[in-house]
Amino acid sequence: MTATAQPAATAADLVGLFPPGSRLDEDGGLVVAGCRANDLADRFGTPAVIVDEGALRERARSYVRALAEHWPNSQTVFASKSFPCTAVVRVMAEEGLGIDVAGGGELVAALAAGADPALLVVHGNAKTDEDLDMAVRAGAGTVVVDNFDDIDRLEHLVEGEQRVLLRVIPGVDADTHEAMATGHAGSKFGLSVPDAVRAAARLRVSDRLRLEGLHVHVGSQLLDTEPFARAVEAVGAIGELGEHAVYDLGGGLGVRYTYEDRPPTIEEYIRTLTDAARKHLPATARLLVEPGRSLVAGAAATLYRAVTVKRGPRTLVAVDGGMGDNLEPMLYGQRFEATVATRVGGGESCDLVGRHCESGDTLIRDIPLREPRVGDVIAVPVTGAYCYSLSNNYNGARRPPVVFCHEGEAREVVRRETYDDLLRRDVPAGWPPRSVRLR
Repeated sequence: MTATAQPAATAADLVGLFPPGSRLDEDGGLVVAGCRANDLADRFGTPAVIVDEGALRERARSYVRALAEHWPNSQTVFASKSFPCTAVVRVMAEEGLGIDVAGGGELVAALAAGADPALLVVHGNAKTDEDLDMAVRAGAGTVVVDNFDDIDRLEHLVEGEQRVLLRVIPGVDADTHEAMATGHAGSKFGLSVPDAVRAAARLRVSDRLRLEGLHVHVGSQLLDTEPFARAVEAVGAIGELGEHAVYDLGGGLGVRYTYEDRPPTIEEYIRTLTDAARKHLPATARLLVEPGRSLVAGAAATLYRAVTVKRGPRTLVAVDGGMGDNLEPMLYGQRFEATVATRVGGGESCDLVGRHCESGDTLIRDIPLREPRVGDVIAVPVTGAYCYSLSNNYNGARRPPVVFCHEGEAREVVRRETYDDLLRRDVPAGWPPRSVRLR
């Protein structure tokens, strides 16, 4: 996956990357969920993450409908790491999804959002005693065992009975960025098939841990369904789990970031999984899927304001955000598109760069922007996945707000950080000193 220039797009092409139902107003300005982008920027400041709540809910419902139609004994589980915002998790819980959490912070957010603890799926390749203790005390329904040390810790912590799944490396190489691949031999996630067989034997004799089935995941941002089918075949070959076993088939469905991307539909993805399940798994098995990126990415956009425009060998449009609120271009080479919110489509080729003191702080290279000027609102679509998760305070940046929009109304669900927030964890200097003698 590389950040390469794309063909110039029309206004309709650009609007099509924003949440479904986005449009242009009578003056040619971008409107998302009935709210003008410029009005949102004026009211909530920039950078700001704008979420179309209706689009978010409809995406969740699409998953639930498709999975229920093709495999009734099933559950959709939201991979909350993709957008671990309490309000987003609350939407997913309200729509009947379980919640996948990896770490104490995501667990706390899920519980604060009102998620049913029985529908929590706890992940992690290096779960600490604290992580597992929090999960057990919260009554998390399922813990995914990733290694033998998870078994040791859980047997020490669990007092009653804990349902577990065993994560297996399927040995499937997926066509995605190497940092997003998880199902290949040597992955840090899960156990090889021989080790998984040994772990399963140990779990079967445990009086505290109940092995319910297997978990598999091959990677993220996959634009081809074939690796998903191969992963199902791989876990089906392990066998000896009983006709009512649970098979968590993970997530990983890719999304359309650029005009050239052609991801499978939810229907195509689910059909691939369930067709493979009919071939390789018991008909009475329970299936789980864990979408993250494909649930949230397209429901959101980020608004920036142009701070400066430099013209020379390249036209550089610098905005008031960057790698502090979107690390995906820097980490994965992910390509995004963008537009001036009041002049959508066409324009001169520019590099959209951030405000951080790194030459690598470039959001998008070779992006057409029409007559970019200082003060313009720049809108970047498809920022609902991992941008919020990876936001940071580099150069003292304050992490942006999250704003839910629906039918022309907007409300802030996460406020912008303040400078006081950046200092809040500092321990005040004073007398007596707070140092502790260790020897």
